[in-house]
Amino acid sequence: MLENMEQIIKLLSTICTINVSSVKAVVKLLDEGATVPFISRYRKEATGSMDEVQVGAIKLHLEKTRDLFARKESILSTIEQQGRLSDELKAKIERCFDSVQLEDIYLPYKPKRRTRAMIACEKGLEPLASLVMSQDGQKPEQLAKRFINDAVPTPEEALGGVNDIIAEWVSESEQGRNSMRRLFKNEANISTKVVKGKAEEGVKYSDYFECQEPFKRISSHRLLAMIRAEREGYIRLNIAPDSERAVEQLERIFVKGNSPSRSVIEGAIKDSYKRLLKPSIENEALAVAKECADEAAIAIFAENLRQLLLSAPLGQKRLLAIDPGFRTGCKVVCLNEQGDLLHNTTIYPHAPQNQSEKASADLNSLISKFKIDAIAIGDGTAGRETEQLVKSLVHSESLDIFMVSEDGASIYSASDVAREEFPDYDITVRGSVSIGRRLIDPLAELVKIDPKSIGVGQYQHDVDQGRLKSALDTVVESCVNGVGVNLNTASKQLLSYVSGVGASLAKNIVEYRAINGSFTRRSQLLKVPRLGAKAYEQCAGFLRIENAKNPLDNSAVHPEAYSIVEKIAKDIKVTISELINNKEVITKIDLSKYVTDKIGIPTLTDIVSELEKPGRDPRGVKESFSFAESVRTIDDLYEGMVVPGIVTNMTAFGAFVDIGIKQDGLVHISQIANKFITAPSEVLKLHEQVEVKVIGIDKVRGRLSLSIKEV
Repeated sequence: MLENMEQIIKLLSTICTINVSSVKAVVKLLDEGATVPFISRYRKEATGSMDEVQVGAIKLHLEKTRDLFARKESILSTIEQQGRLSDELKAKIERCFDSVQLEDIYLPYKPKRRTRAMIACEKGLEPLASLVMSQDGQKPEQLAKRFINDAVPTPEEALGGVNDIIAEWVSESEQGRNSMRRLFKNEANISTKVVKGKAEEGVKYSDYFECQEPFKRISSHRLLAMIRAEREGYIRLNIAPDSERAVEQLERIFVKGNSPSRSVIEGAIKDSYKRLLKPSIENEALAVAKECADEAAIAIFAENLRQLLLSAPLGQKRLLAIDPGFRTGCKVVCLNEQGDLLHNTTIYPHAPQNQSEKASADLNSLISKFKIDAIAIGDGTAGRETEQLVKSLVHSESLDIFMVSEDGASIYSASDVAREEFPDYDITVRGSVSIGRRLIDPLAELVKIDPKSIGVGQYQHDVDQGRLKSALDTVVESCVNGVGVNLNTASKQLLSYVSGVGASLAKNIVEYRAINGSFTRRSQLLKVPRLGAKAYEQCAGFLRIENAKNPLDNSAVHPEAYSIVEKIAKDIKVTISELINNKEVITKIDLSKYVTDKIGIPTLTDIVSELEKPGRDPRGVKESFSFAESVRTIDDLYEGMVVPGIVTNMTAFGAFVDIGIKQDGLVHISQIANKFITAPSEVLKLHEQVEVKVIGIDKVRGRLSLSIKEV
């Protein structure tokens, strides 16, 4: 096991291009239960100041590498039980560190269903197949006569069995399979054909009905769309190089000269390719391409989610939030600075009721009564119309009005989390509260929703769901710990993403807080049931306590470093409170005097930076935004028109922008910048305010083409 660990660390060092000692330190910390945010933030001396991406990569590849070693052990055990494990084969498996190559080595020994080759072997034809494959000049027909028996009555049947055995040998040959992999990778085409009678029903996939392109050049989003169309029964997919070229390559490997056995072997090779190798390598090639497409789609979704979660909060303001609607009315709630529900009602300013005067009176009364600072309006159905009406109905011009994304709000409204928070209110009230809270603090509210439901991805339902969940959970964890969490106001959903906490401890923290009141110091966490020293080490630095007895409890300084800060303050003859925010004094500190065996210059630099601006929020400040007053529907647009908009989603092929009508417009990647870019995220951010030019209007399909670079 120790030998395996050394091999794993060397392998990780090569894969991640990180020195062995740093990899070893990260693996040790991970095995001890440390989280990625904790390691990257508080163990810089051990890791060589690795960031979250590097530590996360080591964690991911560590899991994959351990799986590979476990697979090797399983394969060795299986072959040994068969009595076929030679020293040479064992050494070959132990030297293999590639999962595809490992499966190729194992393929001839892998238990499988009864095949045609197995049946031929049972009839005693394997020696004949070996003689034919030796290609030593003997005629196969003459050789076959020696193997005639009750099970094999004729030479023709014997050679038929030989064909099946050789075909399987060819399909299980490492050299043959690798040759076909290279051919598929470099020369295969991917082609589609519409299923008969499905053209009209599957019209949304019409771009993929009859198409062909080089497999190696297909974009990830096109491949995922094709796979979805095939899964839904509208098209048939085929991935293959020229079959004659494939057979020719295999013949070069297995046919020796112009022996009498040539025609038999060539026939077996053709059969092997068509019946065994092509389906196998096609499935493998598609699986590899799908995995790459999944990675690309997941990376886009993860980056979009990161940007969404790190959207600037409005902060602790008293809000009036509206979930718009026409016939059913607009659901209105009033929230205090912490997002607690103060009041709810419904107004009917739109048709058919048209109660605009009453709606105006109700809104202005609520604004005055609850001292409202800002208004949040959901951007769904009737959102734009409600925004315009509210602007005309509200008397106060000092109130900022914000349009807020409703993506996932309905999921939250019907969830157990929402029912637990608001057991006495229906889903419409819960939805309005969620809209308001998203404006106050988007991170704290959005963690209550399954990240897949937030709607900022590309083909998120088509990718590997396990990998997607893992990637998105990692993003949420990174964002939550990067921002920091108020220990006394955070929900258990938000607390569950804090390093070292999880759902169970988050519940215990909330229950302890409810019974004992607000935390006044971090060390009180150790009194929370089942929260031990290890969990405290992992979580303490990411939790904040406003107005704590010790001001460091409201900073990112870890409790394990408090003694160093106390020593610094003592040396320069100030209190910790006087040291914090005192940039003039802080810049004069000689950090080298405070280096210990565990805390070095990288961590001390972080501590000093935190003392300058303790507990700072990295997300910035929310800015108000207004759509063009003259644009309400697609009919108000014309080509060449320039309008303001907000980036709502980013994909591999472009960015979607809301310009205030029901349809978001697409800014193709070629229309984003006056330079070549590989991804929209290189120059754009989610929810960024942009100006766009209308360059195409398709009213039939409700599609808009926009340009940023032409503005």
